[in-house]
Amino acid sequence: METSYDDTEDERQEKQGCFDCCIKCLGGVPYASLVATILCFSGVALFCGCGHVALSGTVTMLENHFSKNTSDHATLTYIVELINYVIYGIASFFFLYGIILLAEGFYTTSAVKELHSEFKTTICGRCISGMFVFLTYILGITWLGVFGFSAVPVFLFYNMLSTCAAVSTQVANQTSICVDMRQYGIIPWNATPGKVCGDHSEEICNCDELYLSYQLYIVACAGAGATVIALLIYMMVTTYNFAVLKFKSREDCCTKF
Repeated sequence: METSYDDTEDERQEKQGCFDCCIKCLGGVPYASLVATILCFSGVALFCGCGHVALSGTVTMLENHFSKNTSDHATLTYIVELINYVIYGIASFFFLYGIILLAEGFYTTSAVKELHSEFKTTICGRCISGMFVFLTYILGITWLGVFGFSAVPVFLFYNMLSTCAAVSTQVANQTSICVDMRQYGIIPWNATPGKVCGDHSEEICNCDELYLSYQLYIVACAGAGATVIALLIYMMVTTYNFAVLKFKSREDCCTKF
């Protein structure tokens, strides 16, 4: 009976040790960085995927209805192809950058909370943390511009749909209402035909590319906004961790003397 009691105590101590180990590991998880990483991946995926399809649909719509000559929209086609390559680069970069920031969050969180004795603040580590703070601020400001730029096609397509609504409700004479893409600067003024009027306006208003591209531009704009929020979270996390690590390094120097 005494042996059984000792075995029960050993099992309780073992379970308590496992529980303490799990709590210690969970305490080292950078939850803010984890949420920011998930939000960043989601936002970049929405922006890049929907933006790519929306741009392709816009070019198709222009070729079928507003610009019959290839030379009229050659510059636009080149710009769209260039933006698509930039989108590929953005997706690849932020996939790697998000993983690096998450790994850096694990390291700094463990160093700040002193969960593991081997995680100590060093000059190299503080320099890397400072570099991430600076780079994240630059990316945050850049993505604010991207977010504003992504709202431009939403506004343009909203105006086009408003014109289509006027055509469908026949607010005015149908022949006097035209859908003109030249006024937005997307195609030159000498493009043929450049605008769609009369009976042909119903054709452009009922095409799938118009509504699909409009919805995809909205989702892409929302994805850019989610990425901005993720970068703001990254800014706060990296700035806080860097400040605490710098303070702890001064504290370590003081205790040495």
